[in-house]
Parts: sequence; C-alpha cells; structure tokens
Amino acid sequence: MIQLLPERVPWYIVGPLMGLMVVALYALANRPLGVTASYVNVAALLRNRPTREMWRVWFFVGLFSGALLAALLRSGPTVGLSYGALGALVPLAVLIPILFIGGVLMGYGARWGGGCTSGHGLTGSASLSPASLVATATFMATAVVVTFILHFVTGGAL
Repeated sequence: MIQLLPERVPWYIVGPLMGLMVVALYALANRPLGVTASYVNVAALLRNRPTREMWRVWFFVGLFSGALLAALLRSGPTVGLSYGALGALVPLAVLIPILFIGGVLMGYGARWGGGCTSGHGLTGSASLSPASLVATATFMATAVVVTFILHFVTGGAL
C-alpha cells in the first residue's frame, strides 16, 4: 500500500490548525474544546442517558475516525503487542498493568482536574483561565520530571 501521509505532520501546521479550531468553536458555539467532556458525553449516551451536547459525541467520533483514516493513509493500520521503546524494555505481562494503571490515573486526574491536557492547555490557556494556566504548567513540569527520571532509570533507553 502506498504511504500518503508522513509519519508526523509538522508542528507548525498542526499547531495553528488546532488554535483555529479553538477560536472557531468559541466564535460559533461559545463552548470550550476538550476531549474529556466529549468522552463523558459518549459514556452518557452509551448508558442511555440524554446528552445536551450531541456535537461533543460527533467530535469524539471524528477523532476516532480521523485516527483510523490517518492509519489507513499511512500504509495501513498495524496490529501488534509492542508499545514502542517501553514495550521493548519491559515484558508484556508488566507492560499491560503499567498501561492500565497509567490510563486509570490519567482519567481520574482529568476528571479531578476539571479537564484534560487539551481542554486546559488549548482552550483554558487561550482564554487565560488561571486554573488552566496552573494545570498546564503542572502537566508540563510533571512531563519534564518523569522524562528525566525515566531517562536516568533506564540509562537513556527511554
């Protein structure tokens, strides 16, 4: 299959497009953009509970469909049990609990923090929300510290 998309689209293309999406959503609907709120609306819909913001469900469907389309255009999706450098470093029996616990902690943190990285980092910071600015600074500082720790513990393998 021919590869129609590059491995990664450059930041200087994606960044402004994401910013324009945030501005457009505020201009058109006066609503913030965030994935956690969309996930909550999808979960409510799956539990047969009414949702007031059906557009968020379609946004979530679009994220999933766009990722699938990108995988197809980039020479097709691949199915495997590896997980990049981390998967090469730890056995699968250890990798699965690490990823599960990490996912649960991220979901819990997003709900506890009132939004995810996209909600706080893109929308909240753009609207100069003090809580979002603090949350985004916390996300970034935590990422830097964890990266340094992983780099130190693995001897540079991660």
